[in-house]
Amino acid sequence: MDDYHFFLKGGVVIDRETQVDNPTKWLPESAWDNITELDKLPNFHGLINSFEMEQREWHSWYTSAEPEKTTMPGEWDRSLNELQKMLILRSIRPDRVTLCATTFIINNMGVKFTEPPVLDMKSVVEDSTARTPLIFVLSSGVDPTNELIQLAVTLGMSNRFQSLSLGQGQAPIATRMLKEGVKKGDWIFLANCHLSLSWMPQLDKIVEQLQVEDVHPDFRIWLSSTPHPQFPISILQVGIKMTTEPPKGLKANMKRLYGLVTEDVFYHCEKRTKYSALLFGLCFFHSVLIERRKFLMLGWNVVYGFNNSDFEVSESLISIYLDEYEETPWDALKYLVAGVMYGGHVTDDIDRRLLTTYINDTFHDKAVTTPYYPLSKLQTYYIPKEGELQSYKDYIENLPNADHPEAFGQHPNADIASQIIETRNLLGTLLSLRPQVSDSEGESQEDKVLALAADVLKRIPENIDFEATKKLLSHDPAPLNVVLLQEIQRYNALLDVIRVSLVDLQKGIKGLVVMSSDLEQVLVCMSEGKVPPLWEKAYPSLKPLGSWTRDLVARVEQFAKWAETGHQPVIFWMSGFTFPTGFLTAVLQTCARRNNVSVDSLQWEFNVSTLDDNNIVETPKDGVWVRGLFLEGAGWERRSSHLVEASPMMLVNQVPTIHFNPVEASVKKKSMKGMYMCPCYYYSNRTGSSGRPSFIVGVELKSGPHPAEHWIKRGTALLMSLDY
Repeated sequence: MDDYHFFLKGGVVIDRETQVDNPTKWLPESAWDNITELDKLPNFHGLINSFEMEQREWHSWYTSAEPEKTTMPGEWDRSLNELQKMLILRSIRPDRVTLCATTFIINNMGVKFTEPPVLDMKSVVEDSTARTPLIFVLSSGVDPTNELIQLAVTLGMSNRFQSLSLGQGQAPIATRMLKEGVKKGDWIFLANCHLSLSWMPQLDKIVEQLQVEDVHPDFRIWLSSTPHPQFPISILQVGIKMTTEPPKGLKANMKRLYGLVTEDVFYHCEKRTKYSALLFGLCFFHSVLIERRKFLMLGWNVVYGFNNSDFEVSESLISIYLDEYEETPWDALKYLVAGVMYGGHVTDDIDRRLLTTYINDTFHDKAVTTPYYPLSKLQTYYIPKEGELQSYKDYIENLPNADHPEAFGQHPNADIASQIIETRNLLGTLLSLRPQVSDSEGESQEDKVLALAADVLKRIPENIDFEATKKLLSHDPAPLNVVLLQEIQRYNALLDVIRVSLVDLQKGIKGLVVMSSDLEQVLVCMSEGKVPPLWEKAYPSLKPLGSWTRDLVARVEQFAKWAETGHQPVIFWMSGFTFPTGFLTAVLQTCARRNNVSVDSLQWEFNVSTLDDNNIVETPKDGVWVRGLFLEGAGWERRSSHLVEASPMMLVNQVPTIHFNPVEASVKKKSMKGMYMCPCYYYSNRTGSSGRPSFIVGVELKSGPHPAEHWIKRGTALLMSLDY
C-alpha cells in the first residue's frame, strides 16, 4: 500500500535543509523531492546513490521520448515490478504517467477497461424501466438532442417525445411536463440541468416519488447535465449514466464538418474558387479552435463551447458576401466570423487576440489566389486545389490521425505540459476516491498528519511586528509603505489561521477537542499533501503542501526584512505580494508624485536586464526592479534580450530581472513592431477565480526572430508562481 500511496501523493518535503543535495543540473527540484522521499520506501533504498553514480544513464532515460519503454539504469529495471517502475516515472516524468497507467491496466485487467464502449441508446432504453432516470453527462462539444430525437422516431415515440432546455423560469413547465408524462407514457427530455440547480432538489423529490407511485410503462425521463457537485447524488445512484466524447483530432473534426456540407450548399456560391478555398480554411480554423483545448492553459485561458452552428452560419456568411461583393470585404468577413460568431463565445481578451491571429492567417487574398496555400508551418496542412466536394473529403482522409503541436502553432513542450496536468487531475481523482481510513499496517494516517503538522508549525515564521513597522514608517506615508503595511496585515492573519488550525488539529487527533468540518478538511488535505482551502484565502496557489510552505516562508521573509529596516528592497520579488496590482499601482503613484504628473498619463516601459542580480546594487530613478518571473511557452536569450524557442523538456524558463519603468504616454515609443505583449499571470491557472483574476499586467518583450503572432499561438506568458 505504501507504493500505491506514493503513486497518488508523491513526496512531501517541508524542510530542504536536511535533504540530500540534488547532484544533477537537469532534474527539477520537485522531481528531486520525489526521489529523496521514494528512497525511503523498502524497495527503493539506494535510489539517491544511483542518481549520484549514474547521472549520464539517468539523464538519457529522463530525456528519452518514451521512458516507460526504455531500460532503467543499473539493477532497477530487473529489481522493480511494473507498479514500482511507475513510481520512478511518476517522480521525474509525470507527463508519461497516464499512458503508462493505461498499459498497466491492459496488462493486469484487459484492454476492455481502457476502451470506452460504443453508446447504444436503444439497448439503454431496453435496460431501463419507467422509474429509471436516463442521464447524459455532457462533455464539451457534444449535444445528444438529435440522437435522442432519432431514437424516438426509430422506436415510434416521436409523437410522445417532449424536450425542454432548463433555465430561468422553466421549472414550472418542467414539473407540469413530468406529471403529464407519467400518466400518458411520454418521453420527457430535460436538457442542461446544470442551468437550473435551484430546481434540482424538487427534481430529486419527483424522481423519488417515481419509485413508489404507478407509472406508465412507456414513460422515460431523460436528463442532460455537465458534471456539477450540486447535481443530486440520489438521482445519479438510481439512474443510468451515459456520456460520449466529441471526435478528437484535426482530421476527425474536419471530416465531421465536411459531413455537414451538402452538395447543394457546396455548389450554391457562384464564386466557386474563392468559396471552396475559404470553406476549407474555415473548416481548419474551426477544428484548430476546438482542438486547442487539449493544451489546456497553453491553448485557451477559458474553455469555450464552439459548435456546429458557428461553422454553419459562418459558411453562409462567406457564401453571401462572396456573391454580393465583387471585391471581397475581408475586414467585414473577419469581424463577423471571428468577432461575432466565434468571438461571441470568447470572454478573455488574450483569447480574443488568439482568435484574431488565426482568422488573419486564413481570411485574405493570398489564401484564395496562392496554390496550395499553407495553413500551418507543417507541409501537411494546406488548402487543396479547387475540385469537387469529394476531393476535399479525400484530402482530409489522408491527413495524419495524430496532430503534431506545430499544426496549432504550438511547441512540442506544450504536449508535455498538458500531459502533466492530465496526470495531476488523474491522481487527484484517484485520491478523492480513496476511502478515508487508517492504514492497516505501519503508521496510521493520523500519526503521519501529526508529524507533518508539527513540521509545518516548526517551519512557519513568526508574525511581523505590525505596530513597530507602522511607527517606523509613520514619517513617510509613501504609497509603497502603505502597501507594505497592508501585506503585513494579510500575512499575519494567514499565519494566525495556520497556527490555530494546526494546534486545534493536533488536539482533535488526540481527542482533546471536537473535530469541526474545517479541521477534518485540514486533516484530509494534509494527508494528501495538499494545501487546505482555509489557508488559501490570502492568495491563490496550485503548489502542493511542501513547496507551498517553503514559498510562504520566503514570502514572509521578504516583508520581514523590509519592515525591519524600513528601506525598500533594491530588487522586488513581486510574486511574494498577495496583491501585485496594488504594488504596481503604488509604483505608478510614487513616480507621478516625484515628477508632478497625473497617474493616468503614465504607462509601463519594460527593460529586461542583461546583468546578474548580484550586479544590480541601486534602485532605479523611476520604477522598480522585479525578479522571479517565469516564462511559459518560450525561452529567453539573455545576451540579445529577446524571446527564443524553449529547449526540449524546459516547460518554464526564469526571466532575468526586469525594470518596470513608468513613463508618460506621450514619451513612450508607439511602435509595437518586433515586440510581443506578454500577459503576466499570478499563477498557472490563467483564468483565475470569480473573485480573483489571475492576469496582472501585460509586459512588452522583444519577439526576436519570430513575429508576435508566433508567440500568441504558442500561448507564451509570464507566470509569477509555479505549481511546484
